[in-house]
Amino acid sequence: MPDDKLLIAKGENELYLLPKMANRHGLITGATGTGKTITLQGMAESFSSIGAPVFLSDIKGDLSGLCEPGGGNAKIDERVKLLDIKDFSYQPFPIQFWDVFGEQGCPVRTTVSEMGPLLLSRLLNLNEIQSGVLNLVFRIADDQGLLLLDLKDLKSLLVYAAENAAKYTVEYGTISKQSVGAIQRALLVIEDQGGALFFGEPALDIKDCMKTDENGLGYINILACDKLFQSPALYSTFLLWLLSELFEELPEVGDLDKPKLVFFFDEAHLLFNDAPKVMLERVEQVVRLIRSKGVGVYFITQNPVDIPDSVLGQLGNRVQHALRAYTPKDQKAIKAAAETFRQNPKYTVEQVITELGVGEALISFLDEKGRPSVVEKAFVVPPRSKIGPVSPERRNEVIARSEMKDRYEKTVDRESAYELLQAKALREKEEEKAAAEERNTRVEHEEQPHQGKPGRKPDTMIEKLSKTAAGSAGRQVARELVRGILGSLLRK
Repeated sequence: MPDDKLLIAKGENELYLLPKMANRHGLITGATGTGKTITLQGMAESFSSIGAPVFLSDIKGDLSGLCEPGGGNAKIDERVKLLDIKDFSYQPFPIQFWDVFGEQGCPVRTTVSEMGPLLLSRLLNLNEIQSGVLNLVFRIADDQGLLLLDLKDLKSLLVYAAENAAKYTVEYGTISKQSVGAIQRALLVIEDQGGALFFGEPALDIKDCMKTDENGLGYINILACDKLFQSPALYSTFLLWLLSELFEELPEVGDLDKPKLVFFFDEAHLLFNDAPKVMLERVEQVVRLIRSKGVGVYFITQNPVDIPDSVLGQLGNRVQHALRAYTPKDQKAIKAAAETFRQNPKYTVEQVITELGVGEALISFLDEKGRPSVVEKAFVVPPRSKIGPVSPERRNEVIARSEMKDRYEKTVDRESAYELLQAKALREKEEEKAAAEERNTRVEHEEQPHQGKPGRKPDTMIEKLSKTAAGSAGRQVARELVRGILGSLLRK
């Protein structure tokens, strides 16, 4: 396959995606069962063939077949013959499997600090006030040099901030115990969904997703999402975090001959559903600027209207599979989808969208000057790798051979906020204990009779009882203060 263009589909004309325009992003849309996943698989192969690594999410497990050559599929053989593809041959592609839960791939993690308060607020579905409190807690951690690596770090810091709210109110703002409690409850929900496995070390190094094999093929990184997708907030937040990491970590490179990485975001509507304005602005900013880092982002969803206009306008390469017009709402969506294309005078796009067969699509790619081409109807070129999932044994074999297995398999729990706050609480407990003992010693000393000093009368029984009561009250107050520093963290 020549490096200057990638054959994606074929109709009256051959439709090519230009690698140097691949970082202008793209969109794959269509109803369920119309061929979006096969299109994604074929495009991933094309990018890998020119040495461009790929990261994609595998929601149904269908994309694991990329690690094995295709063949034995009569429909694929028929499509290859129909399209008269001369140089077609089946082949496998280099694969790296990842899994947040560490079951179907190498574990992938990040730290709470790297996730940041904005994405974490989105993950926890916090309201504006609760998000503000979370931001304050992150600020306290930064100012005091407290690393937030996993969820126990965050939970312990939340407890500490709530117990010491009066101390921080002037400098940081109000930290209400009610908001802290709401955040803690949301964290429990995430833990129940398995989200605790996502936070910790070693955190994913983004460069490990940008490798090529000995033959110069780009690795296709497949994130197993069949389990992760059961928690849509965790799924969408994880992919957005990964996108943000690419944006923040990679240097500016301008326009390259081919992308450094191509990122496919399946079920993209989850990213925008009920997202607050600040989150939408963040996504728009990342999508707009990440092209200069050499990264192409391709959203996969059912209809273009699932994507906000501010983001949709930045997606230059389009593949539109069939949509169904069963309801007035569907018809309105089809009209909106048709209007996103540069019209072809040969046919009415709005009508053709409803008539496309499986594997057939309306396609418009950017030309060498970055202009959208006139939309054309064509059949997508079938994949060269296996369509459908591989066996668990084959998947495990690929995982076992990966150099990433030893790097990410075992977790590391170094000193961070949880340990430091525990140590602080223990120090303060010891200090309170020493202070209480000093007070007791002083009281006992004062109770001793003073002989040889004229004018000093011994304490009466009432005075002795009063001082003893005062000492006991002081010790009780000290115990209560110590108990309140970290709450349940110090209770047995």
